[in-house]
Amino acid sequence: MPKAQTDVEWSNKAKNLLRSELKRKGVTYAQLSAMLEEIGVDENEKNIANKISRGVFTMAFFLQCMTAIGVTDIRLS
Repeated sequence: MPKAQTDVEWSNKAKNLLRSELKRKGVTYAQLSAMLEEIGVDENEKNIANKISRGVFTMAFFLQCMTAIGVTDIRLS
């Protein structure tokens, strides 16, 4: 059985996954803010940077980001 992970480890995984998708798509936080606005989500660049750097954000925010940047498939491993 795999080792249990802490909440911090899970938060780091979520943060790294979101960051890697943004990097892969070449999207900055400022661009993400504009893309989110296009789908009706009001998040400024500073709030986005803070959420992602802390690694503490809702699944809704994660899905909004993925939708905004056009990610349809996510690989967890």
